[in-house]
Amino acid sequence: MIKQYNKPYLFGITLVATLGGLLFGYDTAVISGAEKSIEAYLIRPLGLNSLIHGATVSSALIGCIIGGVLSGFFSNRLGRKKTLLFASVLFFLSALGSGYPETLFFTRGEPSIGLLLVFNLYRIIGGIGVGLASAVSPMYISEIAPADIRGRLVSFNQFAIILGMLVVYFVNWAIANGQSIEWINAIGWRYMFASEAIPAALFGILLLLVPETPRFLVLSDRNEQAMSVLNKIYSDKLKTQTIFSEIKQSVGQTTERAKLFSYGKIVIIIGILLSVFQQFVGINVALYYAPRIFESMGAAKDASMLQTIVMGFVNVVFTVVAILTVDKWGRKPLLITGSIGMAVGMFAISALAFNNIIGIGTLIFIIIYTASFMMSWGPICWVLISEIFPNRIRGQAVAVAVAFQWFANYLISSTYPAMMEFSSGMTYGFYGLMAVISAVFVWKMVPETKGKSLEEMEKLWKKR
Repeated sequence: MIKQYNKPYLFGITLVATLGGLLFGYDTAVISGAEKSIEAYLIRPLGLNSLIHGATVSSALIGCIIGGVLSGFFSNRLGRKKTLLFASVLFFLSALGSGYPETLFFTRGEPSIGLLLVFNLYRIIGGIGVGLASAVSPMYISEIAPADIRGRLVSFNQFAIILGMLVVYFVNWAIANGQSIEWINAIGWRYMFASEAIPAALFGILLLLVPETPRFLVLSDRNEQAMSVLNKIYSDKLKTQTIFSEIKQSVGQTTERAKLFSYGKIVIIIGILLSVFQQFVGINVALYYAPRIFESMGAAKDASMLQTIVMGFVNVVFTVVAILTVDKWGRKPLLITGSIGMAVGMFAISALAFNNIIGIGTLIFIIIYTASFMMSWGPICWVLISEIFPNRIRGQAVAVAVAFQWFANYLISSTYPAMMEFSSGMTYGFYGLMAVISAVFVWKMVPETKGKSLEEMEKLWKKR
């Protein structure tokens, strides 16, 4: 049997692309170790309230929404590779700027409103990089990957996001370990932000070594370059020619990109709902507020941090489960199974909260919930968003879906404290209900894409 594709080459360029996911995780989680120091250095000395502190901590999310919206424009105009290069530059500038916001205009050690605004601007710049990478990294991988292993390769991006979060937790701990609070508040937080410049620079340098995707090259009427990339990926020349012909056919006689609704509204609606449900099931509440959740349920602070580490381990293990099964079991079975598991976990936590029962059971059901998400909606949502859209609208359609995802993220994360204040039992019950609705949505509306080429997606939506 002829080896169908060049695995070392394929996995090499996938690894480079997943660094975008790693920086996504790194940038969104780096604030966790620095937020108290930012409060001590910039918020309290200026007499500002907790609302401003909260807005500063979450300012990167504004950039994420902007980056998600702009990803379609950049990926269509510059290409997938150059957009990721641009994101790496934004990550690098944000890392150094957030760590040393006084550079050029301000005096170090003298907080001011202007300095606070500049710090937030640098965080928003990093957020734009996250928004671009969150859309384009999985898109790049899906457009490079063979159909039979595409789900597995795109799922590596989710693994990289979780890994990036874990890496920055350890980096923040290593910087702060053994140091005084005064040193951390004056210097340590700067090192935390600036540390991101290292993976950002590595990402940019390695991107220079990988090709543009063959789908974008055909869309740009650069057919010879597209054939060259396909010949490096596939060992069988006949296979290469067949795939090239399918790409050309899907693009059509013209290389102009189609309008967003050229294949109907349903495909766009499905992409948006996949993104919204991924957030409305409450996963970022579990990730962002995990220590607070455990503390509110009776765990001491040290115990709550330990339980958060346990959850981090669960995240990694069950993301690997998804990587190993997505191309064997299919997308729909994993999503529906995950939704059921999340519903069980959240409804159980809701019942415990209503009855004021606190104990090991709470931890067990949070783990059931998190494990169910990580083996399903965590990676598989990104797989589907990167593959369900036809070639000619993929860039702009992914941008719409990702922008909705970041908006839903902001909405769920920002409403959690107020919902908990009203009723913790009802809050977790709401997330459980969203998990049930997500299962029905997948069952009724989402097509199975396992083993289908990206070119077959066009036929799928034309039939609908």
